Amino acid sequence: MAVPQLVLDAIRFLLALAAPASLVALVLAGIALRREGTTSFSVGGGGFSKWMFWAIVMITLPQVFGWFAFWGVGAPLPGGGIGNGWMSGFANDAVIFVNTFVIGRLVPVLAAWMVLRSVIDWSEGYTPLASILGAMFLLAIPASAALLQGWNDGTRFGTAAVLEGAWTYTASRIMPIAAGLAVIGAVVNFAFGRPAIRLDRLRRRVPDGLRALASGRFDDVALEAT
Repeated sequence: MAVPQLVLDAIRFLLALAAPASLVALVLAGIALRREGTTSFSVGGGGFSKWMFWAIVMITLPQVFGWFAFWGVGAPLPGGGIGNGWMSGFANDAVIFVNTFVIGRLVPVLAAWMVLRSVIDWSEGYTPLASILGAMFLLAIPASAALLQGWNDGTRFGTAAVLEGAWTYTASRIMPIAAGLAVIGAVVNFAFGRPAIRLDRLRRRVPDGLRALASGRFDDVALEAT
């Protein structure tokens, strides 16, 4: 039995929306990075890791469907363009909207706002790192999308391959840079007479914790990180 043309056009339509959906997921990941800060990356609840995962899934969506053929389910992806005029026009409009408005106009404004927010955070005595990292991530979305697409090996393991590539890039490129910046920050703090490592609060809390442990009263000790 032949598959109806409308069904084939619907599949092509959804696959055409995967690329702009991945870009939108990357934008949401950048916003979540600013909201979460630099201390936690939750997998659920609108976190950075969740949106990054969905961006990778959208990029490798055709390869994900390859598992159906591996399981013996005859579900080949239709080739060619969208035959339905309305679906084809909507898919093209969605791509243009995401590329020109969301990525071309909205993302730079969000990044500029995060830079302004970093100045406000700094003036209030808070760390501006979360806002700066969020702005940098947003401005690098086109390059990040191309990088993720380059790690796609085109097989049914494409999602895992992109995740492996992202982890390797983070461990081999980003982490050494972050470690170098941390060393520079420690040197600057030491040069200006500020503690390079925040041990003063721990130094004050340890005697309190030992006394509470000896007396069996743990409610008097608040080990909170600031």
